[in-house]
Amino acid sequence: MKDNLILQFAIFSLIGVGFLARKLNIVSQQGQKSLTNLVVDVILPCNIFKAFLTADLNRIREDGLWVLGISLVFHLFCIGYGRLLFRKPPEGERKCLRFAALCSNAGFLGNPVAEGLYGLEGLALANIYLIPMRTLMWSSGVAIFSGSHNWKDTAKKVVTHPCIIAVFLGIVGMLLRLELPELIMKPVGYLSSCNTAMSMLVIGMILARLEPKQFLDRGVLGFSLHRLVILPALVYAACCLLPVSVTARNISVILAAMPVAANTSILADKYEQDALYATKLVVVSTLLSIPTTALWSFLLMG
Repeated sequence: MKDNLILQFAIFSLIGVGFLARKLNIVSQQGQKSLTNLVVDVILPCNIFKAFLTADLNRIREDGLWVLGISLVFHLFCIGYGRLLFRKPPEGERKCLRFAALCSNAGFLGNPVAEGLYGLEGLALANIYLIPMRTLMWSSGVAIFSGSHNWKDTAKKVVTHPCIIAVFLGIVGMLLRLELPELIMKPVGYLSSCNTAMSMLVIGMILARLEPKQFLDRGVLGFSLHRLVILPALVYAACCLLPVSVTARNISVILAAMPVAANTSILADKYEQDALYATKLVVVSTLLSIPTTALWSFLLMG
């Protein structure tokens, strides 16, 4: 319990530093975008690759299949969940809500939390969990906004995503029990160690965009309840009925409890939907996820 408290305090402190850095304009809006790209395209892939190479193969093999299956079923369920619950809002808001129900910020925010709770083994399992979500994000997720299904383009986006490449290389290295030279692993390790700090700083910068009046949107607050409480509670209930390990269950639940994916705003803007509403979903759910993630961590690790 003490270690979990220290972890939560450290994460919230880093978020606060990022918030102040953006508010005080130490980091500009363009600088924030560059940092986001650096984390997603360089630091996070190194973090993933190292996690697989140093993970316990037997534990990953046993829990990984369960985590992959739970994630696949959960995200397919989220597609139907979004269609069923969010039928009445205007078209722009409706598309944002359906995408947000499917795609969370589990990669950006969830990875550091999983690593903090379960070390490199938790990080490796987290990235197995993310495979179905990233695949569906660039297929069904894009189709929600665009109304079309370009499977060739989808396949290209999935297989060329730096994080997916890192997962594939990491799994191959783990199965072959590769021991790469220090000349390679040292820089990978240094970049990997930046992941939690850099990710939390960027989350804080995103929160700095929040205006108090945005909290007055009841629809956004109501959706945040679905994203942060109801959906992970459904995953927890399902896992309790399955013969899964505590680790596989906890990783699945904590990642299901992550806030709305930042790509919601990006894709809404690209396809000329309600980008302002999408930004509200991202920022408000991210802010509210601070106490809810702490609560889920205490409940699962208590």
